[in-house]
Amino acid sequence: MSDMSLTQDTVEAEIVEAPQPKKSAEALNKLRFVAGNLSRTVSYFLGLTVLVLGGAVAITKTSVTEIASWAESILGYGFIGLLAILIAGSLFSLANMTRQKNMANCNLWLETGLHMAGGITTLALTFTLLGISLGIGGLSEQALTPETVQDVIRSLTAQFSLAFMTTVIGLPTAALLRGALLISHAHIMTKNSEAILENQA
Repeated sequence: MSDMSLTQDTVEAEIVEAPQPKKSAEALNKLRFVAGNLSRTVSYFLGLTVLVLGGAVAITKTSVTEIASWAESILGYGFIGLLAILIAGSLFSLANMTRQKNMANCNLWLETGLHMAGGITTLALTFTLLGISLGIGGLSEQALTPETVQDVIRSLTAQFSLAFMTTVIGLPTAALLRGALLISHAHIMTKNSEAILENQA
């Protein structure tokens, strides 16, 4: 009797433990999928960075060090860091979207990427208003005399440079990312429709 109960317990244990390898394989596949998308995102981001820096060097005839120094003084680490995070998020969404086989997941990553690109627009306009506010605030706190007018104008110009350069950089970047996401999604939809028509034929 005890042998029979032991056998039943062993069989039940095997039944419970049987799906574990399948779950482990699915988790490993998901991990590989995410790692592949992260790798693609890093590749996209570094490639875009190299292209932007190369174009800036060719247009302005200045070195990368001078461009980095200018970006630090005009834009600041806050704007650059937040912009990099949002660009990376958009590129990660693009990488996920292009590798999805389920159209529902594809649409989900499209919406995520579009919100990230919209965040870049919001970030640019927020820093634009911040720069204008800081410039006007600094102007109101200083007395305008013939001796101080040059310093006041210099400070005002610096704040307005932040205000307008964030818009000049942020809005085109957001538009390019939105375009890449929407065009890629349209391409995926076209391929999916063609595959459905071929299967029906």
